[in-house]
Amino acid sequence: MKILVTGSKGFIGKNLIAKLKSQNYIEVLEYSRETNKDLLDEYCKEADFIFHLAGVNRPKDQSDFMDVNYGFTSILLDTLKKYQNTCPVMLASSTQAEQNNPYGISKKAGEDLLFEYSKKTGAKVLVYRLPNVFGKWSRPNYNSVVATFCHNIAHDLPIKVSDPSLEMKLVYIDDVVEELLEALSGNENSIQGYCQIPVVHKTTLGEIVELIYSFKKSREERSIPNMSHTFTKKLYSTFLSFLSENQFSYDLKMNVDLRGSFTEFIKTPDRGQISVNISKPGITKGNHWHHSKNEKFLVVSGQGVIRFRNFNSNEVVEYFVSGDKLEVVDIPVGYTHSIENLGNADMVTIMWVNEIFDPEKPDTIYLEV
Repeated sequence: MKILVTGSKGFIGKNLIAKLKSQNYIEVLEYSRETNKDLLDEYCKEADFIFHLAGVNRPKDQSDFMDVNYGFTSILLDTLKKYQNTCPVMLASSTQAEQNNPYGISKKAGEDLLFEYSKKTGAKVLVYRLPNVFGKWSRPNYNSVVATFCHNIAHDLPIKVSDPSLEMKLVYIDDVVEELLEALSGNENSIQGYCQIPVVHKTTLGEIVELIYSFKKSREERSIPNMSHTFTKKLYSTFLSFLSENQFSYDLKMNVDLRGSFTEFIKTPDRGQISVNISKPGITKGNHWHHSKNEKFLVVSGQGVIRFRNFNSNEVVEYFVSGDKLEVVDIPVGYTHSIENLGNADMVTIMWVNEIFDPEKPDTIYLEV
């Protein structure tokens, strides 16, 4: 199967092609402004399906709106007619097609051209009026305000928010690509002649800005956004894609002493926190218990023993642990506990606790096991 993708170097094009190329039975014909124009004839002759993504939304000259959004669409359809190729054609339009502005007018003209082409040839056409699309590989100051905000905030550049209460409808690039693949299979989400992306996120400009700033701050606070909120999860992925390659890592504060070290890794308000504990050979840590706080220990390197004693008992229970056999040990409330390094090298333990440490209410009572 041969798929022609116009606008192949664009935001949606790059994401769609990356997905299409993972399917070995599909041959992708990529067409962009840099492509030899003579190839359009060959591609239109051979294509079994066309994703027409080429377009402009921020040209230097307003005449480019019609030249590309309408003019190139006309050239594409005329070339298909030339070779009597009535394969399905998908058009990436915009919700701006409903507006009386140069961009919207050009998009509406492209839609009308496609619908007329369908009437004359019988070819199946799929018109998607896309709202703001966000995600990886988008261009700041071009594709969407989300791309601009993510880029600027990630690089400590100022942003301008004209109206924080402005309501926005957004679709995530992976949801767009998933729907386009459904369209390729003939299962498009069509409503009253137009196709839709099933998952649309509604929010305000101010909420977007607040979230992106919180993502940047989360690296300093060792926190993680609420990933159960689907828009937050998608926006966070988008923000990370705008980090420079020298920004991928960030330092953690290691609390180091002669016994080893203790380092907080991730903190969440509703899922507790994760830390990394390193114990030197022969060192015992802990010897305390909790009323309500509970933990999970996972030794990932070295070997040792975790000892327990119920507050109301003198009996000691031992769990021998090793990085050679990963197992999680729960630390129940009401048991004083300790962990001792029995090996000749550092022992590394991943520790999860069900709440972020509160120095005002530590719920940690010293008691020898």
